[in-house]
Amino acid sequence: MKNTLMESLGIKIVNVKNGECIATMPVDERTKQPFGYLHGGASVALAETAASVGAASLVDSKRQAVFGQEINANHIRSVKEGIVTATATVIHQGKSSMVYEIKIVNDNKELICISRCTMAVICLEK
Repeated sequence: MKNTLMESLGIKIVNVKNGECIATMPVDERTKQPFGYLHGGASVALAETAASVGAASLVDSKRQAVFGQEINANHIRSVKEGIVTATATVIHQGKSSMVYEIKIVNDNKELICISRCTMAVICLEK
């Protein structure tokens, strides 16, 4: 998406279906920390993006919007190059909130980060 954090970090949405979202992000000069490894904050940005797109697909965008309310992440393995892939899966879908589990893997399908994100669902006023 133009002029967004997604564009700045090279995040691409691969698939969205039934509230699940798969997104990718390159490990490059935009997403690395000063020591040459994927920045944990970039992983969190990827996780929240995937959860947000997944949650948005479950609401009526004319009447509701979704926003990240809380996120946590455990960084399991470091990455120096390649593409990381996030799969965000809804584990709770309520009227005012949703909870997503996001697994991020490297090119070898090894888990590098696991995250949980709570999404607020708000009603849009006219």
